[in-house]
Amino acid sequence: MLVYKILRRPEWDAFRSNGETKGAPVDLADGYIHLSTASQVTETAAKHFRGESDLVLVALDPAALGEALRWEPSRRGELFPHLYRPLRAGDVVWDKSLPLGAAGHIFPEGVV
Repeated sequence: MLVYKILRRPEWDAFRSNGETKGAPVDLADGYIHLSTASQVTETAAKHFRGESDLVLVALDPAALGEALRWEPSRRGELFPHLYRPLRAGDVVWDKSLPLGAAGHIFPEGVV
């Protein structure tokens, strides 16, 4: 199982350049990096990135994130993965563009 982070292209570029990120403004405000499971990521995209193009979907191995990854209730009490440390380049299993289509974001095959 993988968990996912959606980043806007400038956030992704800064992450690649710096080798780590503390996340987007919402992550900084909340004190942790918001992640999603495969079953949660489409709703996350629709809710927080509606109409946005040029996004990057980043896949992470939850086991490799260690104790800094916590599963906490969020939407409808569902448990979401939250990362309580910077996300590091070495954490990334893969990254893919997340284009916007007519009906919403187009996820890579096998993710949803």
